Amino acid sequence: MKKSLMKGNEALAEAAIKAGCKCFFGYPITPQTEISAYLSKRMPKVGGVFLQAESEIAAINMVYGCAGSGVRCMTSSSSPGISLKAEGISYIAGADLPCVIVNVQRGGPGLGGIQPSQSDYWQATRAMGHGDFRLIVFAPSSVQELADLTGKAFDLADKYRMPVMILADGLLGQMMEPVSFNGSESVPSTLNEKPWAANGHNHSRKKNVINSLYLQSDKLEKKIRERFDKYEEIKKSESAAVYEKGAEIVVVAYGSTARIAKSAVDMARAEGINASLFRPVTLWPFPEKEINEACENAKTVLVTEMSMGQMVDDVKLALKCGIPVEFFGRTGGVIPEPDEILKKIKEVM
Repeated sequence: MKKSLMKGNEALAEAAIKAGCKCFFGYPITPQTEISAYLSKRMPKVGGVFLQAESEIAAINMVYGCAGSGVRCMTSSSSPGISLKAEGISYIAGADLPCVIVNVQRGGPGLGGIQPSQSDYWQATRAMGHGDFRLIVFAPSSVQELADLTGKAFDLADKYRMPVMILADGLLGQMMEPVSFNGSESVPSTLNEKPWAANGHNHSRKKNVINSLYLQSDKLEKKIRERFDKYEEIKKSESAAVYEKGAEIVVVAYGSTARIAKSAVDMARAEGINASLFRPVTLWPFPEKEINEACENAKTVLVTEMSMGQMVDDVKLALKCGIPVEFFGRTGGVIPEPDEILKKIKEVM
């Protein structure tokens, strides 16, 4: 299979085109600007639309309108830009519309810095916007996975009629690795079969109304409960992780930190320590069944991430606090070293 050497941001952008994305609305911010730059060149060549909005708020509301017409669409930003999009994402979720949102994380809070970070975990999995709703959240750990999960994100967004987030970081977005693409640039006809879309009907059906406003509280409650029934289905069928069974100490890490943690685990094994890596691919739904399988013989779990420990609570909850859970992390844009994680593995053992 032919492979190309590509930067992570550009591979993600090309994968979106391959997945049938026809409209992109964004606003530049480091370290994800290459997504916009790449799509500004490619979208017109494939009959798509690229539009640099006047702000992040404008961009997400353009996604709202485009998604309502049934067209596959995407936006991307980095941490503070995603915060500005949060209200619009809530509106999109409330209208049950599919779209893909990319967050190439940087340090925070506030303007923070432009170095890699994973401090938006809580935002992505718990507090993306006001109201009762969820996003499916993917956490790729390589350029190839960035491409693969982009296609899957569009598919699941359409399947469940909801926003899907790809939670990357500045390290993944800026690194270059070989990547291959599956599929073609033609959109399968089934993608156009969206009877709910507000895309014209020529008197052949009742008109569709895209809306997130329910003034009668009982109707709003009914709608939210229906949505949460769907979320339970997603929990059962869409959670994903990469792991091994049988280790005495399980290191849990996602995204680019998982690559570093894997090196630390390999070093620990070379010293005779029975360790393994558990890597969540979905952050929501969090892979509860999978982590319990990975930890069936574990005496200790070590969570490591580029934050102050935002994933720790999900690990503890998934394991029902039955195993000690320790934490090691760097924050503010500092990338952990394998030696640092190895030292912590020995300490908690």
